Amino acid sequence: MGTIAILGIFVADAAFRAPRLPRMGETILGSEFALGPGGKGSNQAVAAARLGGDVTFISKIGVDAFGDMAMAVWQEAGVKPAVARDAESYTGAASIFLEAASGDNAIIVCPGAAATVSPEDIDAADEVIRATDFFITQLETPLPATKRALQIAREAGVTTILNPAPAVELDAEFFALSDYLTPNETEAGDLTGMTVTTPDDARGAAKSLIDKGAGGVIVTLGEQGALLHTHETSELCPAYSFGPVSETTGAGDAFNGAFAVALARGDTPLEAVKFANAVAGISVTRPGTAQSMPTLEEVETALKG
Repeated sequence: MGTIAILGIFVADAAFRAPRLPRMGETILGSEFALGPGGKGSNQAVAAARLGGDVTFISKIGVDAFGDMAMAVWQEAGVKPAVARDAESYTGAASIFLEAASGDNAIIVCPGAAATVSPEDIDAADEVIRATDFFITQLETPLPATKRALQIAREAGVTTILNPAPAVELDAEFFALSDYLTPNETEAGDLTGMTVTTPDDARGAAKSLIDKGAGGVIVTLGEQGALLHTHETSELCPAYSFGPVSETTGAGDAFNGAFAVALARGDTPLEAVKFANAVAGISVTRPGTAQSMPTLEEVETALKG
């Protein structure tokens, strides 16, 4: 199996479940609270490692309790940290609102030390990136550092996966540096200026993103599945349902980590998307983000059932 390196952030997720968001100036009572590990990059690393991937995670955290939580989570999952600890800053945190009825979420992220990751920090991880087979990053680390990492990966012939979350305005080089771009429907819309709610909408947005330079695009569409669009093919892969939805926060991260693992073991892109859909489908039946990521054995059992 090929190796995977992931650049991203760790945050401690403070999740609040309530019937609705409060209005400005209003206080409401929630039904549940949980504190656990999160951050898109860290979640993707945990997802990939639990599926048997050989994963290294590149980031920066503080010297504090949340940083200790991060190190423990990575050790338990089998993620190899290439992580700097900054005593002058703090480990990131996120406030997550979970709608009680649907499990849908709204999130505020403060990246902390990870917000200071620089191109120079990335150059220090040059050997890690060049030595891997697949490289994933998102847009939670500063854009100059993210671009530098993608440039190093491209120079080394590493397959690159850019999960453009949260969606921000990107210059053309980001698209050209991405072998695979993996937005959800909201991010695909933000990156193209289109409204994306249906598979046909996603196909139009994906074509636009390939025209911008991306090698291939996978638009995740929640319960509608995921659309794989390349120069050669365009296929909607249905979502899997493995029971009632508990929380959707980690679904995209489960998908991205699983997609990379499937490619690393030799699956075709279409096979990898189908596998990633299954992993995401299991993750949403469980609370939490990193905690919701299934093992390979759990995925294989669910697919047989």
